[in-house]
Amino acid sequence: MLSNNVVTHTDLPFKIFKKGKVRDVYEINSNQLLLIATDRISAFDHVLPDPIPGKGICLTQLSKFWFQYTENIVPNHLITAEVDNYPREIKKHSNIVAYRSMLVKKTHAIPIECVVRGYISGSAWRSYKKNGTVCGIKLPDGMKESERLDDPIFTPSTKAEKGHDINISFDEMKKLVGRDTAEQLKEISLKIYEIASEYTLKRGIIIADTKFEFGWTDDGIVLIDELLTPDSSRFWPADCYEPGRSQPSFDKQFVRDYLEDIAWDKNSAPPRLPNEIIKETQRKYQEAYERITGEKMFF
Repeated sequence: MLSNNVVTHTDLPFKIFKKGKVRDVYEINSNQLLLIATDRISAFDHVLPDPIPGKGICLTQLSKFWFQYTENIVPNHLITAEVDNYPREIKKHSNIVAYRSMLVKKTHAIPIECVVRGYISGSAWRSYKKNGTVCGIKLPDGMKESERLDDPIFTPSTKAEKGHDINISFDEMKKLVGRDTAEQLKEISLKIYEIASEYTLKRGIIIADTKFEFGWTDDGIVLIDELLTPDSSRFWPADCYEPGRSQPSFDKQFVRDYLEDIAWDKNSAPPRLPNEIIKETQRKYQEAYERITGEKMFF
């Protein structure tokens, strides 16, 4: 897979459905959307001025891999990610959409981030230090940062269009989407995390936590958006794992750590990324892809 171009913005002759921090989404017809993962990277709710070349390809191809791997657990929105199978009007733009896009079913998105945590890190660690709980779930006393939980926990959050998602309890989630839907989403999320974690651990990657998104169709609940990528998950190298500290990672935590190290205030315009940070981030995304899929990726 070879990418010679960096895509930061798209301007295709289709109706814009949504433009997010990383993805541009177009409405192809009343039933289909075109998701394009650009090479933009965000941190602390800001899109950074420098892209990570090939990042959108990595996100798309990993999502494609996982959608296929988990389709026996829950249906997903993927129609095809092969440009040769796209409608003619999309094929015309293969220089932009190749490898970094998916043609998907349009759904009614469920406004919940379904987060599963197998290890205590990030916002979960900060919450635990404060009051010993994560999203209303009481955890054992004396846990260390990055420690493995006895059983993975389901910690939903609201899906914010702008700013931070807000962690909520499972009871609050039931009030938002209904008891049956909440129970179903929790069960599916924990199951996907279980089989994905077993798979990646054999390939030297710990999935510390990840988030899933779902939508409703006439046929029921389907998995949507991206799936088990370095942007939606915390990936740690298993051979370096050591509780009691933060972990090296294959995800964009590396960029977050750099921004913390230079003491950016997270409110002013984001700083430029040094070339070495861009290159190392690109390498981390590439290594995650290659370990998980067993295939080579060339940026």
